[in-house]
Amino acid sequence: MSVRFLSSLFEPASVAVVGASNKPDTLGYLAMRNLLAAGFAGPIMPVTKDAQAIAGVLAYPDPESLPVAPDLALLCAPPATLPQTVLSLGQKGAKVCVVMSDMGEGTSRHERHMFEERLLACARESRMRLLGPGSLGVQTPGIGLNASVFTRPALEGKVAFVSQSGALCTSVLDWARGHGIGFSHFVSLGNKTDIDYGDVIDYLSSNVDVRAILLHIEGLTDTRKFMSAGRSAARNKPVIVIKTGRGMEEVRQAVSHTGTLAGSDAIYDIAFQRAGMLRVYSLEELFSAVETLAHIRRPTRGPRLAVVTNGRGLGVMAVDSLVTQGGTLARLEPETKEALARVLPGGTLLSANPVDLGGAASPEVYSKVMEVLFKAREVDAVLVVYAPYALSAPLEIAREVIDVAKRHRSASLFTCWVGHDQVEEARAQFTEAEIPTFPTPDDAIQGFMHLVTYRKNQHMLMETPRSCSQEFEPDLDKAREIIDEAIAQGNLTMSEPEAKGVFEAYGIPVVETAIARTPQEAAEVARTMEGPYALKIVSRAITHKSDVGGVVLDLQTPEDVEKAAGEMAERVHSTYPEAALEGFTVQHMARRAGSHELIVGATADPIFGPVLLFGEGGTAVEIIRDQAVALAPLNMALARDMLERTRVFRLLEGYRDHKAVNIDAICLTLIQLSQMLIDIPEIVEMEINPLFAGSDGVLAVDARMRLDPGRTRGPHRLAIRPYPSQLESTEVMRDGRTVMVRPIRPEDEAAYYDFVAALTPEDARFRFFGQVKAMPHDQMARLTQIDYAREMAFVAELIQDDGQPCILGSVQALTDPDNETTEFAVVVRSDLKGSGLGRLLMLKIIRYCKERRTRYMDGQVLRDNRRMLRFCESLGFRKVGLIDEDTVELRLDLSAFAPEDFADTQTLVRAADEACLRT
Repeated sequence: MSVRFLSSLFEPASVAVVGASNKPDTLGYLAMRNLLAAGFAGPIMPVTKDAQAIAGVLAYPDPESLPVAPDLALLCAPPATLPQTVLSLGQKGAKVCVVMSDMGEGTSRHERHMFEERLLACARESRMRLLGPGSLGVQTPGIGLNASVFTRPALEGKVAFVSQSGALCTSVLDWARGHGIGFSHFVSLGNKTDIDYGDVIDYLSSNVDVRAILLHIEGLTDTRKFMSAGRSAARNKPVIVIKTGRGMEEVRQAVSHTGTLAGSDAIYDIAFQRAGMLRVYSLEELFSAVETLAHIRRPTRGPRLAVVTNGRGLGVMAVDSLVTQGGTLARLEPETKEALARVLPGGTLLSANPVDLGGAASPEVYSKVMEVLFKAREVDAVLVVYAPYALSAPLEIAREVIDVAKRHRSASLFTCWVGHDQVEEARAQFTEAEIPTFPTPDDAIQGFMHLVTYRKNQHMLMETPRSCSQEFEPDLDKAREIIDEAIAQGNLTMSEPEAKGVFEAYGIPVVETAIARTPQEAAEVARTMEGPYALKIVSRAITHKSDVGGVVLDLQTPEDVEKAAGEMAERVHSTYPEAALEGFTVQHMARRAGSHELIVGATADPIFGPVLLFGEGGTAVEIIRDQAVALAPLNMALARDMLERTRVFRLLEGYRDHKAVNIDAICLTLIQLSQMLIDIPEIVEMEINPLFAGSDGVLAVDARMRLDPGRTRGPHRLAIRPYPSQLESTEVMRDGRTVMVRPIRPEDEAAYYDFVAALTPEDARFRFFGQVKAMPHDQMARLTQIDYAREMAFVAELIQDDGQPCILGSVQALTDPDNETTEFAVVVRSDLKGSGLGRLLMLKIIRYCKERRTRYMDGQVLRDNRRMLRFCESLGFRKVGLIDEDTVELRLDLSAFAPEDFADTQTLVRAADEACLRT
């Protein structure tokens, strides 16, 4: 991921147009016309050999002749000339090229790929950036930049729009202008050879002129970059995405229900949710969501809505829409109803929500009613639906509503003034006051539901997961032995006992299963088990055994097993004569009263990597289609969210005389599967169906697994980088105590609160640059819930006598998207100064950042924190300037450290101590 030179793309000081032309309807003509018409203040330099001037502007024959190096170059020349043009621009000192030319429809995919690779190689020679090929350009209306070939310019606004489809960009521009919607930035990515979604999201997320980011996505390539950038941006501002191509998923070969059910659009859906984004499904909904999210001051507290209206019909319409869209109508408490009765004309006692004020209600009545509802604990948001009556005053009522909202800035308010001419000015007042306003009740409810969904996604982004109810230590050696043996024998579709062996190695309870080659052997195996018995065929050619009568249950005796096996073999041979029957599995018939049949599994998605599935199981799983998917890795909170997104979850919670099942056991099973996918990349598909789940736990009854020995290893396979357990180490402090130094985890939040509470006020001020009384959850979540792909934090942990972990120190490094610099922060518990722990932590983070090839480590230290300044200088940091009169900026050149310097940590600690003492 990189934002290098993206400021030159969106805010260039100068622009060159290579292939500029005076011929209408050419790329070079449109690019020059738009640049000149937009009023860009910097030099605009056409490059062409066909004319002395373009649109009255002096032209240059080639890039070498340009008087200054352009920040931004628009390439409109024939594709065959572009590689040399890119080389020439790079040598001239250009920063970014927007490649508008494309190879055309007649070229093959291979030819396009080779062309793009050549362009990229030429750009990389001079570290120049490329947008495209096939990009229609960028617009930054705030600085008068229209470096595009769009037929219409964008209006100025506070919303950024990013798309890879040029045709959609054109449609959005036309639609937005007609609705008076403006943009801060507007960009067509084209083929994303270099600059892609992740890069642009990173740039826009830190831009103060951008209030919200809108994305149109057809497909993704670098999902790790996209997810990292999206999660980072979504913590700061709304990111709203529309994904097209939902009906074009490729049908893949699958050996399990899981492989069939985990459709790619469902995976995109959960990926957007995991990144804290809001997904919408139409252009109207896209901008409706912006109306809500960009204007609302804070996410609603919850899903409970109160509706205020001056017409019962409109109120009922709003409630119907709310129920249809899955919303929750607030149940007004008796005290709220009494308070409303006191302010309504005639002291009317309300019986329900919506609150009908009648057509003649005055502005003062609206004000008093809203005051009551804003204070009601059972109400999370308020929607005011108004239709003009003969004696009503739409503008005056709107102004009163705005005044009340100003007094309750933390409240979530939505408005719907129905009509046109009579309410147009009132709507304009709401827009000016940044209160979401909509033309119909349906639109208003959709806007409210956008906020509810967005709040849920943000909550998931910040939620602190519980630790597993029981820790599990997988027997990775045993699992790898089974996997390697299957691959060596060519058994890429593993037998049921083989698959169960892998699941058992990861701590998942399985039914004892044995293989018999003949009906006679099946009877012998049954005699070693307790009956009754379940018998199944073993054939890698048959995916669903029950479809061919390959499953027989409740066999009472070994003789019954032998007879059933013989009949089963005859059925299979007559139905599928080409299918090789390898034998039978025999197992004790698992009976669990009150248990539910579930399905859990995983598949390797070609875009996002390992994806997990949970739902209602059994033979009718594809008919019921009650499933949820999630990206690996999982924790307890994410696993439970999977369960809650299915219909069967309500049954799992218990009903009537049915006990609730052990939810934690199901969640742990999903986490175990998630870890299995991380550890063993050869697994491309696996499934347990059914998984019996009851109050006493879970039991895997049937299992299957498919392997691909060509799968590459490493965490880059996952869209979200998992917890890097390989970075854990044990260190010894000066007092002889051994501590675990490991990456921080979201589950550390509670222990981190205790750690911060143990700091003296002075140490807390030195670390957090201010007095810390009570750190809110969202701020603590940012410290403990990190993205391991772009930042790292290590904690030193000591297990206390009561078995509870205690955090003694922490060090964090946040790296910029270009991996040029990382900013560190370190703190140890106040009573451990002089223990050497601070140096152990600093050396750990320095080594980590050096191995990532980060160039510099920066830090900001308060000037009166002299101990920290001496400490940093002893480690090689140098003062590079003052941030302000109170803060010193330090820098460490990581390239000056050799790997051998870290061979003996204790030697470095002693050397740093001596340097510090000399200072």
